[in-house]
Amino acid sequence: MQASVPATLDELREQITLRYDSLSKRLKQIGRFVLDYPNDVALETVVVIAERSAVQPSALIRFAQAFGYSGFSDMQRVFQAALMHGNANYRERIRLSREGEQDIDADQPLSVLRAFAGADMAALEQLPLTVDGQVFAQAVEFLAKAPGILLAGQRRAFPVAAYLAYALSHLDRPVRLLDGLGGMLKEQVRSAGRQDVLVAISFSPYAPETREVVDLARQRGLRVIALTDSPLSPLVQQADVWFDVRDAEVQGFRTLNATLCLAQSLAVAAGYRLEQELFASPAAAGQS
Repeated sequence: MQASVPATLDELREQITLRYDSLSKRLKQIGRFVLDYPNDVALETVVVIAERSAVQPSALIRFAQAFGYSGFSDMQRVFQAALMHGNANYRERIRLSREGEQDIDADQPLSVLRAFAGADMAALEQLPLTVDGQVFAQAVEFLAKAPGILLAGQRRAFPVAAYLAYALSHLDRPVRLLDGLGGMLKEQVRSAGRQDVLVAISFSPYAPETREVVDLARQRGLRVIALTDSPLSPLVQQADVWFDVRDAEVQGFRTLNATLCLAQSLAVAAGYRLEQELFASPAAAGQS
């Protein structure tokens, strides 16, 4: 029985993720692009999208038909509906930020700041619209209840892990930043308790060290919270809860502001959760 045509972007994302391994190399390439850059798919022409995803326009049509659409425009309407439903003003902001990128002038350093600030504002405005409330609450519960918290992030993701190590250390829970000092990354994971939680942060092309840490954590039965950038990320299948965070990008340079905002929000929310438990405890009630 043929699956029904995805009517929403969430349904399409789910279908792409489920069928990704069975797609041809070219269709996989398109699948990753449309998941990573949904706003481009919503706003641009098929020619521009084909150029940015490094495929022929005909391949985009084949991709759309592979998921039951009559053609690319039919599929594109799903992306447009999701964009407009999420924020009626976001389409214009995307265009303005894109125009800002084009206005970068090497002789005017401040134009770089304007471009990055504009792109970051758009990404931060979109962030709370894309985070599922139940998933966020589950991650907060994990952080608040875990006897120990491990943090893994390499390369570009390391600043996020380092910040979480600082923020979560104030929650009266043992926090360990897995830095792999002295080549001891595996040993750092193996010394974790089985009730601990691992927070893993990784972005494309996904650091192999972080992937290895996640694999080891799952083998030990640890719960995993993943902060990543695509439902096709290798961290997703191993995670108990995961977040697909879309940071701003200006001329190939990706920022970290949306991911850092999410990380900070998780830490502060976990702090509030612990405070609620403290005041609800019998000892606290007896002191009141």
